[in-house]
Amino acid sequence: MKYMFSSYQPKNSFDEYFKDNVNSAREILIPLLSSLDNMGLEELNRNHSAAKKLLLRHGATFRLNDTGLKGTERILPFDPLPRIISKDDWVTLEKGLKQRLEAIDLFLDDIYNSQKIINDGIIPRELVESSEGWRPQMIGFKPPLNKWCQISGLDLIRDRKGDWHVLEDNLRCPSGVAYFLENRLVMKNIFPNLFSGRIVKPIDEYPSYLLKTLQELAVWTDTPKIVLLTPGIFNSAYFEHSYLAQEMGIQLVQGHDLICNDDYVYLKTTSGLKRVDVIYRRIDDDFLDPLNFRKDSCLGVSGLLDVFKAGHVALANAPGTGIADDKMIYSFVPKMIKYYLDEEIIIKNVETYICHYQKDREYVLENLSKLVVKSVAEAGGYGMLIGPHSTTSEIEEFANKIKKNPRNFIAQPTLELSTVPSLCDGELYPCHVDLRPYILRGKDSWVSPGGLTRVALKKGSLVVNSSQGGGCKDTWVVGK
Repeated sequence: MKYMFSSYQPKNSFDEYFKDNVNSAREILIPLLSSLDNMGLEELNRNHSAAKKLLLRHGATFRLNDTGLKGTERILPFDPLPRIISKDDWVTLEKGLKQRLEAIDLFLDDIYNSQKIINDGIIPRELVESSEGWRPQMIGFKPPLNKWCQISGLDLIRDRKGDWHVLEDNLRCPSGVAYFLENRLVMKNIFPNLFSGRIVKPIDEYPSYLLKTLQELAVWTDTPKIVLLTPGIFNSAYFEHSYLAQEMGIQLVQGHDLICNDDYVYLKTTSGLKRVDVIYRRIDDDFLDPLNFRKDSCLGVSGLLDVFKAGHVALANAPGTGIADDKMIYSFVPKMIKYYLDEEIIIKNVETYICHYQKDREYVLENLSKLVVKSVAEAGGYGMLIGPHSTTSEIEEFANKIKKNPRNFIAQPTLELSTVPSLCDGELYPCHVDLRPYILRGKDSWVSPGGLTRVALKKGSLVVNSSQGGGCKDTWVVGK
């Protein structure tokens, strides 16, 4: 039998399957590589096709953000070669993720209340209050359990040395967890033999932990009524909204299904109004409440913020958490950890240049061809310049954007993200990956073992977002 990876050529970046070449596999990968070799490339391709059909049957699709009413549903491209993370590595990552979210939560509570971190000169007031995620409506507010962010998904990458870094924080409405869960179901159904003889941490407890986290927010009752608020079927993540609601056994609702009355929120039912205690909202702040945010929103519930601030309903996550998604605020997280916890950061940030500062801006403008430049409030791979892969005109265009609005941009070195073998058009080749673990914070904190590994399936691409041609693969945390 021909060795499946005989023609595979790792890149210069850190390959998570092989050290230097296909004859030097990483020890933790040897059992999996043996199983794959016994399977053979032909059978792997057949099973890959079966996996796509299974995902379609399950409805695991997404809609591109700019397709509107004419948009078509697409299966999120799935790669069958799992990513492997050792238990020892995971212990460190889990500790680092909990540390980071604890500090960010303390930061959120601080800036909307006493503002000590601003008054002590750690973070400039102008950077906080100029952020698109800043919500002055939340000043003076204390959320249930004194926690602002119950559900988060942080993006991690490994550099060419194999060291882990946090690339971005996602606290508003982090997505992708349904695909994370579906990937494991597909692997168990289509590739059961790959699990034989190895211990892979289970992930199917996520919905029950999510439900428990939401239930704990209703501190006024032991039997809370919980709903998931979605923008509707044309949202790119609607599959995930319906999937999670079904898994938790809660109702999926839209804004017109709810009404605020006498400082409470009610669900409209055929038997009358039923009080709602907790809302897992998948709508951005701007559209959540037309009375307090965008007046033209048809997606939210008028008066919802007032009921939340009165303490008669819980929202996950709290409005205002989006300021921590600001890529400029991200650069201050190591200082937050030191300031609030008096600890050194466990998972480091990527080196970041803040274009708001003249010295950083001058360096960025002189080195645009070498850097990755990001708009601080954009997501999904949009509003970004990858210098080494850009044309002269694209670089000039971004230079003008930075000069016009420096607060809106940060820059980072062009990192060689780690690679994992991936299957595309019947061939195996190294693709760059990131990792989005999911962290739940109720009375306690819980981190999903592994997370959603996103793959840049276009050869040579560094962009893993599904809207930019990326896909995903199952992530295994292995070991006793």
